[in-house]
Amino acid sequence: MTTMRKDKPILVLGGTGKTGRRVLSRLRQRGYEVRAASRKGAARFDWNDENTWEPVLDGVGAAYLVDSMQSDAGTSMSAFGKLAAARGVERLVLLSHRDWVVPEGEEKLPCERAVRESGAEWTLLKPAWFAQNFSEDPFFRGQLVDGEVVWSAGAGTEPFVDVEDIADVAVAALTEDGHGGQAYELSGPRLLSLDEVADEIARATGRVIAYRPVPPDDFTAYAARQGLPEDFTALLNTLFGWIGENRFATLGDGVQRALGREPRDFADYVRVTAATGIWHG
Repeated sequence: MTTMRKDKPILVLGGTGKTGRRVLSRLRQRGYEVRAASRKGAARFDWNDENTWEPVLDGVGAAYLVDSMQSDAGTSMSAFGKLAAARGVERLVLLSHRDWVVPEGEEKLPCERAVRESGAEWTLLKPAWFAQNFSEDPFFRGQLVDGEVVWSAGAGTEPFVDVEDIADVAVAALTEDGHGGQAYELSGPRLLSLDEVADEIARATGRVIAYRPVPPDDFTAYAARQGLPEDFTALLNTLFGWIGENRFATLGDGVQRALGREPRDFADYVRVTAATGIWHG
């Protein structure tokens, strides 16, 4: 049952991102007033400019949060979360991550702690790799157009999650009771290797697409030829390495718990996406 009042706007940070724009669309379809905030939008918001924070929170009843992805993201989220609660925001829904591995003594996911300690009702979304990265990220989509998925992920597996499911859970948490204090591990219904990913997309498109696993150093050289920034390449090597060692090769039950249904399968995502022709260049 929908319980969030419709006379209070819902704030969406990252409204042009993979999850944010889907959250915005769903909220609008349900008749909610939404406030999409970004550095260049009508509702200006910048994590690095605290003068932009209070105006976007004015009158807001709930907020969908995406952190700054900077080294001080936890500090910023803590200040913003407490300000939101003080301004009367009732619910905060944070797009987080599965638990990162960090050096001993460091906070694993400081933004999660910041939201939990904000004073508002909170929900954490902890998704696996987005299936939509293969179609909506230029680098990964480009690999498929070229017919070769080059990752330093070995034979590891990942339970790729459909972003549509993330958006459905986010909207439920923003607008319905029963999700407060929940940390939802969001994944697809099965584990897939990169070989299987390439095979499924190849079958759906009728094209030859192969997975070529490479060592991290070879991926670094490959990424440099593709024009990727060094820091992004280093991050990818870390994330690929975790896939290679099956660090997160487990299925989450967050979609089932939040929505009472099974998550969308990767094959469904591939079928729908292939029909658009996006992997043909």
